[in-house]
Amino acid sequence: MLYFPGHTFLILSSTIFVHSSFGGINACNRIYELFQNAADIPGKQASIAEIRTMRALYYYFMMDLYANIPLITKFNAPELPKQANRATIFAFIEKELKEVIPSLTDKVNQQTYSRPTKWLAFAILQKMYLNAEVYINKSMYPESVAMGDSILAGNKYSLSSDFASIFAPDNGPSTPEIIFAIPYDANIIEGNQFSRFGLHTGLQNKYGLPFRPSIAMSTIKSFYEKFNLPNDTRNSTWLAGKQYNFDGSPILISTTNKGLDDTYSGPDPSAPVKWHLEFTPEMPLKKVETMDVGNDELGKARGVRSIKYYPDKGANPSTRNSNNDVPIFRLADVLLMKAEAILRGAAPTAVAGEMQTADVLVTKLRTRAKTEAAKNITLDELLEERAREMAWEAWRRNDLIRFGKYEAAWGYKTDNDVRKRIYPIPATEITLNTNLTQNPGYN
Repeated sequence: MLYFPGHTFLILSSTIFVHSSFGGINACNRIYELFQNAADIPGKQASIAEIRTMRALYYYFMMDLYANIPLITKFNAPELPKQANRATIFAFIEKELKEVIPSLTDKVNQQTYSRPTKWLAFAILQKMYLNAEVYINKSMYPESVAMGDSILAGNKYSLSSDFASIFAPDNGPSTPEIIFAIPYDANIIEGNQFSRFGLHTGLQNKYGLPFRPSIAMSTIKSFYEKFNLPNDTRNSTWLAGKQYNFDGSPILISTTNKGLDDTYSGPDPSAPVKWHLEFTPEMPLKKVETMDVGNDELGKARGVRSIKYYPDKGANPSTRNSNNDVPIFRLADVLLMKAEAILRGAAPTAVAGEMQTADVLVTKLRTRAKTEAAKNITLDELLEERAREMAWEAWRRNDLIRFGKYEAAWGYKTDNDVRKRIYPIPATEITLNTNLTQNPGYN
């Protein structure tokens, strides 16, 4: 099976995502009602604001993926919910967040980590306004810049000096640029299995993993080739070519001639060989209908591998869960979103006395990555920058749609139907709720 960067932890299947997201929405509705009916005590309004912010975040993901979804604000409502269009959901999210911002905390510390804050609300709005032309056919780039500036002017976050540390197994409240993250714990809060599915079995000893990886996730060549800036530290988040242990010795795979290459037709298919593990960016398919690159050793090594979420020696050996938290919003994205909104027509603005053009904003990230400064950056170049900075953070589909490139042929994708920008509503949901109508293109 192949997974593409930027799609993984949010979209494993449309049915699972619908259930998990509406499960979150229902949980928010249930807790919201409990708090509304509770006595007025200190912290009540702040707690309600956090619940509504989380519900808005769930609705943002659902609106982005499915467009036309039920709008449910009551727990255990007796009637089946009716389907609302994207504009209605957009307006609901916007109204909710604007109403709760005054009640949300502006503190950034260990207690507020992975909890809704003012800064999360601003970040959701910044992302939503940047995509407003897609969602509601309305340009809102100045509004997107304003939301980004609300975060930047607050001066609560800074770029981590070491890019790799943002995604390390010990990331968390001490990571200065994470605005909101999914907190994972290998033993208590399970769910991060990047190393389980992303790494080759031959890498187990090198990274000291207490389990055998499953080889499932690779990255297509055209995406990997975007990591092409000189000396860019982000390039080191990929494993490509011949693989070596940290002491310089080659990683060798014990197999046979036939086990290495199942097309082998020589005289001794069972002869033992030790093959130097090599990840090749090219991924020719042996079975197109199942996207199968083959089960011989050459097939298992097709595609580059990501170690952005660095392999965790402290992973749980039985469940294969790791401790790396997964950022949803971080300061780097805020800078890139502001840069893009400016390139799309919003005026540059000054923060803390610094006039922030698109070049200034992107250069901040490139300086952190130890590569060349941005100069007269274009929108297409900015999309490439988003690929380098935001890989495996679940925004690539969102980006490609906004740039009008989702319909292009990339990787193994050839379908150019613009209706596929949104996902099909699962048939099980339509069966359960006759008020739902399938999205166009999936009937």
